[in-house]
Amino acid sequence: MARPCTFGIEEEYLLVNLDSGRVPATPSPAVVGRCREALGQHFAQEMFRSQIEVASPVFANLFEAREFFQHSRQRLGTALAEEGMGLYGAASHPNAAWLRQQPATPAHYRQLFADYRHVARRSLLNGLHVHVGVPPGCDRMQLINRVLGWLPLLLVLSTSSPLWAGQCTGYMSYRRVICGEWPHMGLPEPLPDWAAYERYRALLQRTGSLAADGDFWWAIRPSRRFPTVELRICDGCPRLEDALCIAALFRHLIEHSIVYRHDPAACNREQRWITQENYWRAMRHGRHGEFIGLHGQQPVTAEGWLAQLQEQLPVDTADAERAFHHARHLLRDGTHADQQLQCLAEARAAGLGRAQALRAVVAAGACN
Repeated sequence: MARPCTFGIEEEYLLVNLDSGRVPATPSPAVVGRCREALGQHFAQEMFRSQIEVASPVFANLFEAREFFQHSRQRLGTALAEEGMGLYGAASHPNAAWLRQQPATPAHYRQLFADYRHVARRSLLNGLHVHVGVPPGCDRMQLINRVLGWLPLLLVLSTSSPLWAGQCTGYMSYRRVICGEWPHMGLPEPLPDWAAYERYRALLQRTGSLAADGDFWWAIRPSRRFPTVELRICDGCPRLEDALCIAALFRHLIEHSIVYRHDPAACNREQRWITQENYWRAMRHGRHGEFIGLHGQQPVTAEGWLAQLQEQLPVDTADAERAFHHARHLLRDGTHADQQLQCLAEARAAGLGRAQALRAVVAAGACN
């Protein structure tokens, strides 16, 4: 049995007006103050003034994570409702006026907007990030290489951004399309070990391509602040159980990849090609896609791909068992992206105008 790893979760939310469903360009100081009071040390300002993050404590199990986020979401919701505001947790807002949004005031965010201009302006997006602690002496780049091929499956489970600027984009995760406009925000570079990572980082710093304290924003990365591997590929999850499912699966994957280190296909060129192709299919089609199976086997459905993952990993904890059960439910009945598209179609079929139908989608993206 793999040794349990501790983990933490970061969730991003947009602040929305409860009456209109709109994202305010500049929330009042009272609104932001309410968020700070509700969360205390776990509050963080995100890129936009209308966006916040909840950064969790370190958890030992899924029960602790569920308790923390149930209470933090409830406290935030209650506090914001007194100001006529609410939390929107899906990865993209269906019709937010993103050009009107104002950058957050901290200096590092102002620098991001100065450096990346329109790309930063378009990034009004919510993600789910999961940190899993790794033991001393574990080469985190080798660990990343061992789990990389499964990341598109975790994206499939989280998809919640099919709409943008009032339109159906044709993608189940349009957030990841926008992420692709940034440097160092796709799949990690194919670096075989930690020494190669340090050489790559030094090269970028030496050539002025990365600041001394700069970060990579890869879909999975070694954290600079913590002894963790951080999952960043996933869309934000309005439904808490979806977020907990993904966190538990990622933790389970990391735990067993630490123990079972030998995987000759982990970092070869063909496996990289397969991962890149599956990543695109996950963005585009979500759970409806057909994927390249383990080590280039015959095509599989998303459900078949999840079954392959379960065959590779012993389900040896209650957390892992619950996570696989919920993941099967998501792939069978639909992710939040499916829910949004269904909500939009039903609203239009009921005779609602486009603006009213999109407002119904915003309501569906409220955190629960």
